Amino acid sequence: MFTAAGQTKFLFRYFKELFIPPFEWNETFNQSFAVIFKSFIPSGITAFVMGIVIVLQSRPSLVEFGAGAYIPSMAAATIIREVGPLITALICAGNIGSGISAELGSMKITEQIDAMEVSGANPFKFLVVTRVTACTLMIPILVIYADGISLLGAYTGANIKGESSIYLFFDQIIEKLKFNDVFPALIKSVLFGFTIGMVSCYQGFNSQNGTVGVGKATNAAVLSSLLFIIIIDMVVVQIANIFNIL
Repeated sequence: MFTAAGQTKFLFRYFKELFIPPFEWNETFNQSFAVIFKSFIPSGITAFVMGIVIVLQSRPSLVEFGAGAYIPSMAAATIIREVGPLITALICAGNIGSGISAELGSMKITEQIDAMEVSGANPFKFLVVTRVTACTLMIPILVIYADGISLLGAYTGANIKGESSIYLFFDQIIEKLKFNDVFPALIKSVLFGFTIGMVSCYQGFNSQNGTVGVGKATNAAVLSSLLFIIIIDMVVVQIANIFNIL
């Protein structure tokens, strides 16, 4: 169901509708709240566990080479640069992306979108622009939240095999953390959110062939989002390396 030409046309229409009034502020707020509400718990639990695992996996090697004191800074760099944005994006692709695609697909096959057009409303602006914008703005916030929870998990992991001061743990993180650790991750988070929203809306908005088509659109939305997330992550890392900001 994915075509490069169709997705490109969809992309240009989004930016065209984004800046043309009237603006759907209330629906954008509702969709933003939905993104946060649906991902708050799964992102937090996954981030916390990942923080523990990162420390437990890396601690033996660091201790063996006498670098145990670097556990906090190592965990922070790993989580903020890569793990936090990637894990959050993958969860949102499966959770938020599938939900958006299924919702719009159901509206498409039951002709609700056609009814909106007949009534004079702009379904693209109300359904697509609001959801893509919400994903673009809220997923970076979820990433920041997941980073914080994951660092708490890292602190918990550091205390499983030894007692560590929470003050010293986070003081070392703050001391070692640099702007170059945060900026590329923030850029990735925005791109991840925009991609999830755009791909999911495109698949749902163009669903065909009844309920079977909705299922295929939902599956395609998740798989396409995951693929784009991995590609974006790889490209951003390479660009950051070229400009020496990572």
